[in-house]
Amino acid sequence: MQIKWLAPMGVIALVSMACQGWAQTDYPFRDPKLPIEQRVTDLLSRLTLDEKVSLMSGSPKIPRLGLAFTGQVEGLHGLALGGPGHWEGKGKVPLPTTTFPQERGLGNTWDPALMEKIGALEGYEARYDYQSPTYNRGGVVVRAPNVDLARDPRWGRSEESMGEDPYLVGTMSVGFMHGLQGPDPDHWQASSLMKHFLANENEDTRSSSSSDFGERLFREYYSVPFRMGFEEGGSRGVMAAYNSWNGTPMMINPVLKDVMIKEWGNDGIICTDGGALGLLITAHKSFPDKEHGSAAAVKAGINYFLDTYQPDLTKALADGLVTESELDSSLRGWLRVLVKLGEFDAVNGVPGANDPYGKIGREANDTPPWERESSKQLARLATDESIVLLKNENNTLPLDAAKLKTIAVIGPWADDVLLDWYSGTPPYSVTALQGIREAVGKGAKVVFDKGTDPAAAAALARTADVAIVVVGNHPYCNATKWAQCDTPSNGREAVDRKTIVLEQEDLVKQVYAANPHTVEVLVSSFPYAIVWSQQHVPAIVHLTHNSQELGHGLADVLFGKYSPAGRLVQTWPTGDDQLLPIMDYDLTHGRTYLYSKQKPLYPFGYGLSYTTFAYEKLDPSSSSIAGDGQVEVTVHLKNTGKRDSDEVVQLYVQHLGSAVERPQLELKGFRRIHVAAGQSADAKIMVKARDLAYWDAARHAWRVEKEPVRLLAGGSSDNLPVTAQIQITAPFEYRP
Repeated sequence: MQIKWLAPMGVIALVSMACQGWAQTDYPFRDPKLPIEQRVTDLLSRLTLDEKVSLMSGSPKIPRLGLAFTGQVEGLHGLALGGPGHWEGKGKVPLPTTTFPQERGLGNTWDPALMEKIGALEGYEARYDYQSPTYNRGGVVVRAPNVDLARDPRWGRSEESMGEDPYLVGTMSVGFMHGLQGPDPDHWQASSLMKHFLANENEDTRSSSSSDFGERLFREYYSVPFRMGFEEGGSRGVMAAYNSWNGTPMMINPVLKDVMIKEWGNDGIICTDGGALGLLITAHKSFPDKEHGSAAAVKAGINYFLDTYQPDLTKALADGLVTESELDSSLRGWLRVLVKLGEFDAVNGVPGANDPYGKIGREANDTPPWERESSKQLARLATDESIVLLKNENNTLPLDAAKLKTIAVIGPWADDVLLDWYSGTPPYSVTALQGIREAVGKGAKVVFDKGTDPAAAAALARTADVAIVVVGNHPYCNATKWAQCDTPSNGREAVDRKTIVLEQEDLVKQVYAANPHTVEVLVSSFPYAIVWSQQHVPAIVHLTHNSQELGHGLADVLFGKYSPAGRLVQTWPTGDDQLLPIMDYDLTHGRTYLYSKQKPLYPFGYGLSYTTFAYEKLDPSSSSIAGDGQVEVTVHLKNTGKRDSDEVVQLYVQHLGSAVERPQLELKGFRRIHVAAGQSADAKIMVKARDLAYWDAARHAWRVEKEPVRLLAGGSSDNLPVTAQIQITAPFEYRP
C-alpha cells in the first residue's frame, strides 16, 4: 500500500534495484558455484531463438537478463584500439596501448618466458580498457596470436607469423597464451583466439584458393601450433581461415569438429574471418545464398560471425536448414568462454564479486598500464631481444660513441616508427634517428638525410665517421587503398610480395661507395635477398617495425649497451630463383629448412653476437628410451668472449632409421639463456619420444619407430657442433 505514495522515479528505482538483486542471486546461470555446463544450459533455456542468433556477433547484449557480453579485439603485438586499421571504432579517438615489435620480431626473441610477460600485460590492458568507466573500450576476447606458419617469404602477412617452424611457433604462442589468460584455469584475464585455421599462407586469391597437401603434413606441420595452443596453451578460441583445404572451405570443413573439437578439446569459440560468410557464396561458390551458408557454418561448429548473418541464419532456422538444437550445440562453446571470462557473473557490464580480475581498471587513481615504467621497460626489452645481428665484419659493431665526431643517419623512414595494419596506437614512439641521437648525446654530431636523392645522401655520408643507412619495407605499403602495393618487394594483407629483392639496396650501395664505414639497418617485416649487402657492407642489423621502443632498442645494440642474441625464424633465400611456386603447399618438394637442399643467404635460427660461445658437450640422460618415454638433454656451453650475453641454444633431431621420409633436420627444443663472460652454463631440454613420431594416415595414429635418433645442438641450424645418439628401443603407437 505504501508504494502508491512514492514518486514515479522512486517506483522506478525500487523496481530497478529489486530486478538487479534478483538477477544477481536468482538466475542459476549467475551462480559461480555451479558447473559451467549447468550454467550454460540454464542460460540457453531462458533465451529466445532471436536472442540466441543475436549472440553470435559483435558485443551481444540481452538487457532483460542484465547481460552485456564482450566482443573481440585485435592484439598481435599489443592491444589494438587505434592504429592504421582504425581499431578504435567508428567515431572514437584512438586509445594508447603498449606496442611491441611485430609478431615476426617477437618470434626472433626465441623467448617463451618473455612472451608470457607480454601476454600478461596485453591481457591486463584488455581488461583495463574494457572495464574502466573512463574508457569502456574493446573486449577481452583477443584475436592473437597468429599461429600460421611462414613457409614462403613472399606471403604478404608473414609479418604476422613467428616463423616457419611449427615447434618454435607453437612454443612461443603457448607462452603468450599463458600470460594473456592468466594462471587460474577457471577464471581468465582475457581469452586467446588463434588465427587462422588453417594454411592461410597466401594472400593473392585467398578468398577462393585451396591449400592442398596430405594428412601427414596437416598433422606434422600445418596444424601443430594450433594443437599446441589448445592442448598446452589452454586456448579455447580460433578463427577459421578464408581459404579451402583440399577443396573444402575451412569455415565449413569437417576437420573443425573431427579434429579440433573431438581430438584437441576446443570446446570454445570457432569464428569466421571478416566477411567470410559472404565469400563462401561469392568466391568459393559453395552455396547458392547466405541462408544455406550460415546453416552449414553452424552445423560445422561456427558460433561467432564476423559478417552480416542474422537475417540469413534466422531464415535458415525458419526453413529447417538448421535446428535450434544444432544452434544450441554450437553456441555452447562461445558461452563457455564467456563463463570463464566472468561475463555470466557481471550485471549490465559490472563485474561480479567473484571475478578475480573484476577490479582492473575500476580502482580510483589507477595509472593506465601504458603509462607505467614497467610497461615501457618490457617493450624495450622485447625490442632488444628481437634484434638479429646478420653480419659484423672485423667487429665493426658495437660502435664506440666516444671515438665518433659525426654520424650520418640515412633512410626514408629512419625518423619514423611505422605501424602495421594490426597495430594499436602507441603512447609514444622512439625512431631510429631519435634513439641514436639520445645514445650519443652531445658527444657526436648526428646528421640526417631521407635518401630521396641518393647523390645528396652519398655526399652527406662522406662527411661522417660512420654512415648508418636504414632501409626496409613499409608495413602496409604506404597505400591509400586496400589490396594496393606499388613496391614489388612489399606485401600486406590481401597482397603477396612479387619479389624478395630489396629495391632500397641501391641506396645502400651508393652510401657504401661514399663511405665504406657503413652499417646497414634493415627494418623489415620480411626476409630480403640482400646478397650484395652481405658481400660488401661491414655490419648488418635486422629488426622489425612497430615497437614504441624501436629507436632505443636499436641504439642499445649499435652502441653496445645490449649484446644482440635474436635469431631468424625463417630461412632467408639468396633470391627469387630459390623459391617454389607460392601455391605449392607440399613442403617435401623443398621448402623451409626442413626439406630445402639449397644453401640460403641466412639459415633458420641464424644470428650473431658480440661475444663467442663454445659448445662443449651434448649429454642425454640416457642413451636409450622407450617409445613412450622421454630423455633430458643437457647442452654444456661456455661464453668464451669478453661480454656478457644471451645465447639461444637450439636442439635438433635427425631420424637415422625411419621407414618414411622425414625432415632432414627438425627443431625439438631451445633455450634462451644468459651467460656471463668467461662463464659456463647448462641448457636443459626435455625430449619426449612421442614428439619424434610420424603420422600414419592409414592407421590414423602416431607411430614412434624403433630406430636410432641423432641429437644435434648449437646456435643456428647450420652450426650444430655437438651431437649424440639415442636409441628408441621399441615402437609405440598412440591415437589422438
